[in-house]
Amino acid sequence: MPAAGRVLLRSVTMWLLLQSLLLLASCLRSAAAFPKGCYPSEEEGLKTFRCSNAQLTEVPRDIPNDTNKLYLDSNRIPFLPRDAFRDLPLLLELDLSHNAIASVESGAFRGLAEHLHSLDLSSNKLVSVSKDAFSNLKAKVNLSNNPWLCDCQLQQLIRTVDLAAGSSGGIVCDSSPQDEHIGKAFLQVIADTDFCNVYKKTTDIAMLVTMFGWFAMVISYLVYYVRQNQEDARRHLEYLKSLPSKQRRSEESSTISTVV
Repeated sequence: MPAAGRVLLRSVTMWLLLQSLLLLASCLRSAAAFPKGCYPSEEEGLKTFRCSNAQLTEVPRDIPNDTNKLYLDSNRIPFLPRDAFRDLPLLLELDLSHNAIASVESGAFRGLAEHLHSLDLSSNKLVSVSKDAFSNLKAKVNLSNNPWLCDCQLQQLIRTVDLAAGSSGGIVCDSSPQDEHIGKAFLQVIADTDFCNVYKKTTDIAMLVTMFGWFAMVISYLVYYVRQNQEDARRHLEYLKSLPSKQRRSEESSTISTVV
């Protein structure tokens, strides 16, 4: 082989080797940025980021912002803070099932309203969540298998979200102001009970009782005040009657002058 050919071949080989090293370094750097147990992939043409069974205790950072499907299931995440997913504007599916989530802050899903169509919060530790946490979300939401407190707040939440098909039967009363509701599906319970109406009646009764209490206190004070004045007036009259006639007339004149 001519010398020029050998030089050209060596140059091409070195260039390919350099490109391979750069690509490997880029891959290693990207992998190092992800939490242990997390990895990106592509499924059915959608960019997916999986962190299932990764022993996570919080929503990981540095998730690629072009992610379409995010799996954070089967971890130990205890709560969802405000703006937890704000850097994921293209997210379509979010799986948070089988965690330890007991609290969802208002605004936790802010930024996902436009594209998110599936949100799985099943099998967590949710007892009570404000409806504001899901405001503007159009996603199908799975809230089954949580230890729900069946009350007005849950009733408002259920009326706010669009429940995933087949998940409503899994929303069961783990606790309730009325013991007969425990263990029953919430949608079955609210078919006969309006928790918010019961709450309103209870609040109205409490207000009436409070107002009656204040009214009774005012009346009692007025009665006491009148009786006290009557007693003072009676004692003064008895005192005047006990005085000699001339001094009594002088005292009465003084009293009349004072009154006038």
